[in-house]
This record gives sequence, C-alpha cells and structure tokens, in this order.
Amino acid sequence: MTHRVAVLALDQVMPMDLGMTARVLNEALDPAGERLYTVTTCSLGGRPVRTSEGFRLVVDDDESLLATADTVVIATQEPDAHLLATGELPAGLAAAFAWIRPTTRVVSLCTSAFLLAAAGLLDGQRATTHWALCDAFARLFPQIDVDPDVLFVDNGRILTGAGGVAGIDLLLHLVRRDHGAHVANAAARHCVAAPWREGGQAQFIEHPVPQDPDLSTSSTRVWALDRLAEPLTLQDLARHAHMSERTFTRRFRAEVGTSPLQWLLQSRLDHARRLLESSDLTVTRIATATGFTDPTVLRKHFYTRLGLSPLAYRRTHRPPMPARTALVPV
Repeated sequence: MTHRVAVLALDQVMPMDLGMTARVLNEALDPAGERLYTVTTCSLGGRPVRTSEGFRLVVDDDESLLATADTVVIATQEPDAHLLATGELPAGLAAAFAWIRPTTRVVSLCTSAFLLAAAGLLDGQRATTHWALCDAFARLFPQIDVDPDVLFVDNGRILTGAGGVAGIDLLLHLVRRDHGAHVANAAARHCVAAPWREGGQAQFIEHPVPQDPDLSTSSTRVWALDRLAEPLTLQDLARHAHMSERTFTRRFRAEVGTSPLQWLLQSRLDHARRLLESSDLTVTRIATATGFTDPTVLRKHFYTRLGLSPLAYRRTHRPPMPARTALVPV
C-alpha cells in the first residue's frame, strides 16, 4: 500500500512550492518501478485557489482529504497581515486542521510554518522558516525555538522547512527516512537535484552592511570589511568607533543583532563564500585573504556554520564554466 500524501493549497499559494511535493515524491519508486507515494492536492471547500503569481488553480478534493493522509504537506503561503499581527489562524483553517489525525505526519514548506505555529502544533519544539521572517516568527511565537540557520527541522511527526529549494531537501529527507538513501538518491537524480544536503546546512543568508550613516557603528563595519584579512580584535573595532569596548559592544548588538566578533566571523565566511564561487584560489589562499590565516580554522568554521566543507561548497555553488569552442582552421 502506498503512502498517502495530501497537499493543502491555500489562497496565495506559491505555484512552484505547490507542485514540488508531487514532483519529488512521485520519483520515489520501489524495485518494481511502482510509486511509493500517492500525492493528492486539496483546498478549503475544494474551491479554486488563487496563486501568488496571478492565476487560479483547480483541485479535485476538499479538506476532508486530510483525514485519510499519512502525511500532510502545507504548501508555501505568505502569512497575511492578520496572522503576522495576531498569531491567529486564518478563517476556516482551524476546522481544516481538525481533520488531521494525531498520528499523521505534518510538513510545512517555507512560511507555512506560521500556520502550524498558530495552530499550536509547534509549541515547545524547534522549527525553521524562511530566514527573512525568522525574527517575526520568533517574536510572534516565543514558545517555539526558532532556528534561522538550517534548511529544515525534523521533530519526528512535525517537520518545517526553509524557503525555496530547501523544500526539495526536506522532501528528499522524507524519502530517505521512509525508504533509505538508495531510493532518495534515485529520486534526486530523476529531479536533477542534489541528493543530500543535511538539514543543519545553513540557508546562506546575506548580511549586507546597513546604509544608514546615522547608525553609530556603521562606519566601523565598512572599515572592517575592507580589512578582513587583518587580525582585527574587539579593541581595534572599538578604537576605530572612538568608544570603549563595552559601549561599542552594546551599541553594535542593538544595531546589528549580534556581537561584533560574531558579525566579523560571519563577514569573513561571506567573503570566503564569494571567493569560492568566483575565483580559483586555493582554500589556503582564501583562508589568508579572509583573516582565518589557517585553512584548518576556515574548514572548521565553514562546517560549523554552513554544514559542509569549503570545497564541497565550491562544487555546489560555483557556476559551470562555459564550454570552449574548438578553433577550426579555414
């Protein structure tokens, strides 16, 4: 008997994320070539659904489908203003979630984690969502341990994923959990996707320098970014800002949300990522250029923060080299 998966599509659903579940799980096959999952999409009342891209989708089932599912996937839907302000479920969703059996596995893709949180399904658990809304998520649901630095979180029955293609990683994780690496890797090959990115790998969040010149530490941040190869200390940063170390740390944390040395480490890692993507420099040269001095230290921080080695990152994120055209004599 195949594993029954119900995908709940709500208004303003993202079309790519809605189709992602069927695209990945339909490629999970048994030795006879038969599908291991059946994926069906439903909506509230079985009504057509407005997508975030300006068109409507027609589905065949209503929310009662959730009662028969072994796994329920909530496709990505941007949280509306009411949910962001109150933490309350949109109208009709509480009744829809009531169809889900206590033993059914529940998965949210991207910002649909807000819906699971509002329904109380994540209370006391660790969860993630798209990094851009993790702060809002944490403020709205303080009872949840929000982790902005991972691709997905598996709590057993409840799983939450980060944005975009991290949903593919989460779905392949489900296949791997249910049927092993061989089936998951084969499904990944059919989808032309990376076969394995562990959940603890970072979301590769950008950390731009604020452009507001009135922020009291912004000029020091710009100064430091031009000197990442140098062995900067907290004392160096505070001296440039003309503050005591204690005052500088307090103001820096208030403006940036992290400590000066943690920000410096993240900035060095960001610079190392860019060099890995855009240059042929060795890991040793990159370590020197980004202030890590020792490639072993760079590898340690890279794996701790990003969940993979510098060379693995380069293989995954380096744009392919253009094909060379042979010169034919005329």
